[in-house]
Amino acid sequence: MAISENDVFLIVFVCVFGSAILGVFLGKLLPDRHLNNDAKDIVKLATGLIATLAALVLGLLVSSAKARFDQVNSELMQVAVKVVLLDRVLAQYGPEAKGVRALLKSGLSTSAEQLLSGDEDKLDTSATVHRMEAIQTSIRALTPQNDGQRELRSRAAEISDELAGSGWLLVLQSKGSISTVMLVMMVFWLSVIFTAWGVFSPRNPLVIVVFLAASLSVSGATFVILEMDQPLTGWIRVSPIPMQEAIAHLVE
Repeated sequence: MAISENDVFLIVFVCVFGSAILGVFLGKLLPDRHLNNDAKDIVKLATGLIATLAALVLGLLVSSAKARFDQVNSELMQVAVKVVLLDRVLAQYGPEAKGVRALLKSGLSTSAEQLLSGDEDKLDTSATVHRMEAIQTSIRALTPQNDGQRELRSRAAEISDELAGSGWLLVLQSKGSISTVMLVMMVFWLSVIFTAWGVFSPRNPLVIVVFLAASLSVSGATFVILEMDQPLTGWIRVSPIPMQEAIAHLVE
C-alpha cells in the first residue's frame, strides 16, 4: 500500500520530535562526566557536520521537486496553446471538421475537470491520452478536397501528434520521483541532530515547545517537497487555468 504525503508528514514528525524527547531523557540518565564541556564540543562538531549534510540533501530535494513542478506546469500551458492552435487549424479546414472540433473540446473539458479536482482517483491521464488518440483517428479520417485542405489536415495531424506525446509525458510524470533513500537518510540525520540537542538542552517547557516547532517545520518541509513532486494531485498542484482559458477560446 502506497504511503501518502500525510503519512510521511506524521512519520517524519514522530521520528524527529521523538528523537528530541529521547535526547532529553538520555540527558537525565547519563553521568555528568559524559556531559562536560569537552563532550559538548565534540557533539557540536559532529552535529554541525551532519546538519550540513542534511541541509544539502534537503536543498537537493526542494530543487528537484520545484523543477518538476515548473516543468509540468510549463508542459500543461503548452498543451493548452496547442489545443487552441489545433482548433483554429480545423476551423480553417472547413465545416467537415466540426465533429473533430467538438470531440476536441469535449476531451479538453473532461481533462480540465479532472485536473481541477486534484483527486488522484479521478485523474486518469491514460484516458486523456486515449481521447487524444480518438481525435487523431478522426483527423486522419478527413477527406481533403483540395491542396489547401490537404495541407491543413497534415498540419492538424502534426499538432495532434505533439499533443499525444505531451499527454504520455504527463502520464509518466503523474507519479513522484523523489528518492526514498535520500528522504530516509535525511530523516535519520535530523533525528540524530535532535537527539544530540535534546541531550545537552535545559529541561524546561520552552525547550520542548522549540523542539515541537522545529519538528513541525521539518515535517512541513518534507510534506511540501512530496506535494510539489506530484504536481497533478494533492494540495499543491499546477493550475488548471490554462486549460480553462483554452476551452473558452474553442469556438462551437
